[in-house]
Amino acid sequence: MNKTFNIDEKLLQEAKAACGAHTETETVRLGLEALVRHAAYQTLRALAGTEPDAEDVPRRREKPSSKRKRALRSRIGPAAGPG
Repeated sequence: MNKTFNIDEKLLQEAKAACGAHTETETVRLGLEALVRHAAYQTLRALAGTEPDAEDVPRRREKPSSKRKRALRSRIGPAAGPG
C-alpha cells in the first residue's frame, strides 16, 4: 500500500540510524510495529492484578528440537552411562 506522509527529515534519519533500517519504508514499518507492541504491553500492564482470584495457568514447555539436543550434547558431553 502506498501512502504519502510529511515526516521531519531529521527525525526520520535518526529513527533509521537507531533501528538499523536500510530503507525509509523499513524504518516506518519498524516504528509502527514498536508502537503496536508498546500499546499491547501497556494494556497488559494495566490489567495486572485485576483478577486476584485467578488461578495460575499451567504452561507447556516445548521440547527442544533434535538439532538443539545435539548442540546441547556437544557442549556438555555424552551422558554418563553405566560402567
